Amino acid sequence: MQWVLGIDTSNYTTSLAAVEWTEGRRVVQARSILPVPHGERGLRQSEALFFHVQRLPGLFDQLYAQLVTHDAHVVWRGIGVSVRPRPSCRSYMPVFSAGWSLASSLARTLGVPVLPVSHQENHLSAAEFALLRMASVETAGQESLFPLGAPFIGIHLSGGTSDVVLAQSTRFGYRIDPVGEGMDLHAGQFVDRVGVAIGLPFPAGPHLERLAEQADEALALPSRVVQGKMSFSGPCSAALRALADGAAPASVAKGVQVCIANSVVKAVMYAYARCPDAAGVLIAGGVAGNRAIQGRVLHRLRIQAPRLAIRFAPPEYARDNAVGCAHLARRFLSGTRPDS
Repeated sequence: MQWVLGIDTSNYTTSLAAVEWTEGRRVVQARSILPVPHGERGLRQSEALFFHVQRLPGLFDQLYAQLVTHDAHVVWRGIGVSVRPRPSCRSYMPVFSAGWSLASSLARTLGVPVLPVSHQENHLSAAEFALLRMASVETAGQESLFPLGAPFIGIHLSGGTSDVVLAQSTRFGYRIDPVGEGMDLHAGQFVDRVGVAIGLPFPAGPHLERLAEQADEALALPSRVVQGKMSFSGPCSAALRALADGAAPASVAKGVQVCIANSVVKAVMYAYARCPDAAGVLIAGGVAGNRAIQGRVLHRLRIQAPRLAIRFAPPEYARDNAVGCAHLARRFLSGTRPDS
């Protein structure tokens, strides 16, 4: 059986994925969250890079073991790999060199092409891949949720980004027009800093979501968005002060979610005003998998922009993964138009 390999080495997860070549619907994954000591809020780039190098061989063994259950004869057609955070020549993080090193070496050894993409494009692509698989009947044969050349609003919420963009699908990935980047603290950092202060493990997202379910009321936190740029440093400081003053952790956790959701709504409306013919909104990244945030965003945008289709990456494809890299590489190498 023929496959396309995807590799993503982000700040906190080593990810591999394989997408089946012929129809592009079957996927196999192997990934590992990097270890962060309890009470810490992240890793230095040098530490994360070291862990990626350690984990990639074992993860590739895991991936290959799953592939041979489908067919003992595995054939690779190409590789997609994240090489930078955003699709800009000025965007750089050392952690992505681990994935690029493996991808370029494998490509030369196997004699297959490699497509370098950004981590942001990987997240958008993984969301599209998952949503297309879920709506298999009405989207049969499509490679993108949005027609070629049709702009859509993309929101990327993670530990390293709170980006609002206007995106268009291309054969090579996405044409990205930045609308607003995080002004200071990003959404995922907001979640993790408050979560660690509460005593939750890092990364704190899933734990904070479960804790928030226990709250009757949310702590009121300010929501600040300036020209599509989200700011979470003020809300984070307010949440940490509330915890120090004895506020209920569950109430604070719920307040964090409400604050992020309100900020996303404001950012979407700003982008929508700039591009009223947008084909829809696609919200991706680890924070986008939070069900409470999704529910509030959908509720408020149905009132404020009822004609705007809002789509979230499913939780499995919202967190860091390499499916988007493989999907983009397959689309590029097969010559498939995104709107076909």
